[in-house]
Amino acid sequence: MELNNVKLVPDVGKDKLVDLYKQMWTIRFFEEKVDEFFAKGEIHGTTHLCVGQEASASGACAVIQEQDKITSTHRGHGHCIAKGADVNKMMAELFGRTTGYCKGKGGSMHIADVEKGNLGANGIVGGGIPLAVGSALTAHMKKQDYVTMCFFGDGASNEGSFHEALNLASIWNLPIVFICENNQYGMSGPVKDMVNVKDISERAQSYGFPGVKVDGNDIVEMMNTTHEAVENARSGNGPTLIEAKTYRWKGHSKSDAKKYRTREEEKEWKDKDPIKRFAGVLIEAGIFTEEESKSLRSEAKQAVEDSVDFAKEGPMPAHEDLLNDVYA
Repeated sequence: MELNNVKLVPDVGKDKLVDLYKQMWTIRFFEEKVDEFFAKGEIHGTTHLCVGQEASASGACAVIQEQDKITSTHRGHGHCIAKGADVNKMMAELFGRTTGYCKGKGGSMHIADVEKGNLGANGIVGGGIPLAVGSALTAHMKKQDYVTMCFFGDGASNEGSFHEALNLASIWNLPIVFICENNQYGMSGPVKDMVNVKDISERAQSYGFPGVKVDGNDIVEMMNTTHEAVENARSGNGPTLIEAKTYRWKGHSKSDAKKYRTREEEKEWKDKDPIKRFAGVLIEAGIFTEEESKSLRSEAKQAVEDSVDFAKEGPMPAHEDLLNDVYA
């Protein structure tokens, strides 16, 4: 299939493209709703939102198979939704209800859905990278046909876990794809002050496998590049590091006032809104009309509203449940 003279490499049909557009809106509305309830004090703890980064999660997960695995980050709601998570159970988890993925005990940074291949979000910067390599090593040793996709941020690329994990993945030739979502800031520090290379993807050269940079706000480019990397890994040709250049519209976490960046910079990136960009591509390609795109947007918004109702109806954990599912 071609979209505006760009060949779409993965076998993605019209229905899948429509689903991806709706999925991106679901991620956007989920994050905005979570932001709203944190501001009201109805959700506690902290959260890290991925508004503006929807294309990297949806594009990458669109080209993997059901048996493939992912590891996520503290900014992981988009990855979870893109890998097929139930937004009702996700919202219930954030509200601390027993109907949530972790029975209300994990919160935003600990959502996992092993049945769907989501090995979990992680509150530790770079914490999911060695876990992903462990998953890929399992596939390699047991000769199982799955690829592991490892999401992390630009800040995690400076952690020791990143370098150790990439080295092991390389020397063992593991079926893994590393995806660095470079949203330009590690907490409040701009990436240009934290990394002394032009592109984080260049670091793959140190470990002897391909490193590729992509426009992380272009879901078509994201799908094409990730598809090639996934098939390369599945064929026994080892890892790839993909750097998706994108931008988070919100602060690092709910307590971040974003005083370290300008409104001009924010506007520049919001003009590159990945969802509106994808809508334009699909409308021009005749996949749907503008009115149909608005209808899909409304359906996504309603699904998130329904998830809030589901969450609020769920019971809180009882005192006697405090030590259940806890291990040392």
